Amino acid sequence: MTRQPITLYRLQACPFCERVVRRLDDLDIPYRSRYVEPMHSARDVVKRVSGSRSVPAIVDPETGVTMSESANIVAYLDRTYGDGGA
Repeated sequence: MTRQPITLYRLQACPFCERVVRRLDDLDIPYRSRYVEPMHSARDVVKRVSGSRSVPAIVDPETGVTMSESANIVAYLDRTYGDGGA
């Protein structure tokens, strides 16, 4: 079964974003990165998608989930695609 890739909104060199990238890679989940503006007030695309300008943020087309905050995203990925989802 081929999954639709998760869209990850992120910043360059953001440690919280990299935490999510590592988990996506560890779980072999397809994703595409959308790099956003470094200036918080200019992240309108993220606000339209998630309701917040915070990154990282993901959109999972497989489940319809949109969320931000790296710890929440990692927990979601583990629960949905890791051993927790088995």
